[in-house]
Amino acid sequence: MARAKTPAAAARQYEKAQRYSVLTPPEGVPIHFEVASLMARMGAQIADILITVFGAVALTLVIALLPFNLGGEAAGVLVGLLSLFIRAPYYIMAELFWNGQTLGKRLTGLRVLSADGRGLTTHGVVARNIMKEVEVFIPGTMVLMAGQMGLFWNIVLLVWIAILLIVPLTNKRRQRLGDILANTYVAAQPKTLLMPDLSTAGPDEEFVFSASHLEHYGRFELQTLETLLRANPLDKPIKADMRKTLVEVAAQIRKKTGFAESVADERVLAFLHAFYTAQRAYLEQKQLFGDVRDDKHHRDESGQNTQK
Repeated sequence: MARAKTPAAAARQYEKAQRYSVLTPPEGVPIHFEVASLMARMGAQIADILITVFGAVALTLVIALLPFNLGGEAAGVLVGLLSLFIRAPYYIMAELFWNGQTLGKRLTGLRVLSADGRGLTTHGVVARNIMKEVEVFIPGTMVLMAGQMGLFWNIVLLVWIAILLIVPLTNKRRQRLGDILANTYVAAQPKTLLMPDLSTAGPDEEFVFSASHLEHYGRFELQTLETLLRANPLDKPIKADMRKTLVEVAAQIRKKTGFAESVADERVLAFLHAFYTAQRAYLEQKQLFGDVRDDKHHRDESGQNTQK
């Protein structure tokens, strides 16, 4: 009988649901991405603004070296115009050629994703960045000029900014208007969590596993085994208090999978690492075809689904 969730557990589950978004690419394998926070997006935006302004100032200095008589006011106007003509192509070209990243997003570990799981389209990238002018740069320019505007236009500006802030705060993926129009959202760049020795180790030819051996376990059991193996790497001696546990785990795996060959106690760790590598590769291959196996009960669940 399943235990009822505590309020704390329910709160954690709700928070996780709000922070993560499931993206399903055409291959049918669901991928969980962490939705970028508004603070992280603001940091990326500030970095990109500094980059484009620096480029505009640099070009203005180059132009100033030419035989033109630029006054201080004209130079300021030129910087503003160059910023406009630099930033729009910069955002669009960067996100197209760097797979959803600008320099600012690279620095903050963010990436633009297509909400339908497919690759970013030129139309989507252009649409979200043209809308950025309306959502970010035009209001930002008007804020700097607020002292020169009348009361009516200041109220209009405040309402405009309030709407622009409310939109990303009231949807799960923190999409601004440009993202909604382009069907995109910004996510944190996923990090590799598996240890290199576990994910890249080659198969141990001493232990060979067939498909019938690997049909029984799912991701939950694989993660549990991974936790055990992290504490017991191959290149270090087995701790005395862990040897019995490793032998018992190996015996349980052999019994469950029907692995008939005997495994000597001194080779039990090598057996577990070899099984982990084979099981991981098998589950990943199944996922490519949309067969996601969460745990060892996947057979029962698939059987029930077939009967329905």
